[in-house]
Amino acid sequence: MGKTLYCMGNNKVWTPVLADSEQPRYLALVEAIARAIETGELKVGERLPPQRRLAWNLGLNPSTTMQAYREAARRHLVSGEVGRGTYVLAGSKEATLFRLKHPGDRPSLIDLSTNVPVIDDSNTDMAESLARLLHVGSTAHLQHYLSAQDLALARARGAAWLQTRGLNLPAQQILFCAGAQQGLFSALLSVCQPGEPVLVEAFTAPGIKAACRQLRLPLHGVAMDQRGILADDLDRMARATGAKVVVLTPTLQNPTAACMNEQRQHEVAEVVRQHDLLVIEDDVYGALAPTPPLSRLLGRHGLLVTSLSKTVAPGLRLGWMAAEPEVLERIDPHAQATHWNVSPLCLSVASQWIEDGTARRRLAWQVEEVEQRWRLARKILGAALYDTGVPSPHVWVNCASSAAAATLACRAVEVEVVPMEVFAVKQSDTQAIRVSLSAARNRAELKVALERIAQVGQVSS
Repeated sequence: MGKTLYCMGNNKVWTPVLADSEQPRYLALVEAIARAIETGELKVGERLPPQRRLAWNLGLNPSTTMQAYREAARRHLVSGEVGRGTYVLAGSKEATLFRLKHPGDRPSLIDLSTNVPVIDDSNTDMAESLARLLHVGSTAHLQHYLSAQDLALARARGAAWLQTRGLNLPAQQILFCAGAQQGLFSALLSVCQPGEPVLVEAFTAPGIKAACRQLRLPLHGVAMDQRGILADDLDRMARATGAKVVVLTPTLQNPTAACMNEQRQHEVAEVVRQHDLLVIEDDVYGALAPTPPLSRLLGRHGLLVTSLSKTVAPGLRLGWMAAEPEVLERIDPHAQATHWNVSPLCLSVASQWIEDGTARRRLAWQVEEVEQRWRLARKILGAALYDTGVPSPHVWVNCASSAAAATLACRAVEVEVVPMEVFAVKQSDTQAIRVSLSAARNRAELKVALERIAQVGQVSS
């Protein structure tokens, strides 16, 4: 807990009580911020004390509070703006996904709460690629900013990678960025003004919610089923809100794993054209499924954002934004702003993998592993599974009572999952949990976790 001090009239300065532990003091402060958000002591939009003021109150070095605020921002707990201060960004339900986890605290815990791709610890692709970079000669270029040649290469490699999604695009229709989350944020920042309504699925990814909250963009949920959003409800919500921007994940939607089929895509595309909407398509899971992108039907009404994070390797912080030139000009008129955070080393490895086929091979391995895990989940969870019929790295599991109770019951048997409240745009009667199948270290561990979930008596059959 914390205490509130009053100074300079009636201005309050939140001051936490840091827990005694062996962890660094900056991490103790981050955990205190997270706890305060969870308990409601710190409200969404509330301003945190200036770093130096808090450091003085806690007897810390200002560099410690600076490090803590940076870590809190990385976890999507707060947002810092030069000249304005640091504000609470996400409520505790979303923030729990971004907390730094300490496996040693609960060694028996099987954490299925975070959407990460399956990692093959025996794979040597990265080691071989780094050795090859050293072998071919100078690595001096890896220490510099990206060159004009690097920029052209990245867009060309993006065009090659998007062919896996059935898109044959010229380099002029592609920008690159440091992952899909940065691409999504850049797009929203460019095409929306604070206060402008944005339409999303009724249950949407925490990263989308966090980006819109940080940009002061109110969200409105569109009803959905196993095939994604309902076209008639998109029409209704567009009329009711006046929104001009829609953020969707048509393929392997997070959290429900919904996939739009051909008919639904055409229905949605028709509504988009009628209302002159811009659809920002989060296609980060798209390559794991045979479903083609919705954006191919949208022309100037579509912007596809994708990356290698969920399909090839999360450490390669490289993504692409694909759209008609007039759309890309709204986001980055000079094709320079979106790539500043891209590491030359990541770009070199990713380009090499796309060129020599390593990326496609790793994608094929990921697709096969996801299918095997998804089949295992269907077998163990049975009718409790919200079954879209398409193998997915995450599943939506119906609960017998409340999602919160199911989450606590799973935690009691050493399995971490995420309740529906984290994803809901507004209050909902739906009670479900998301289970990330790809987060388990191997299928044997996943089988143990799924059996525990099935046995707690909180999932609906």
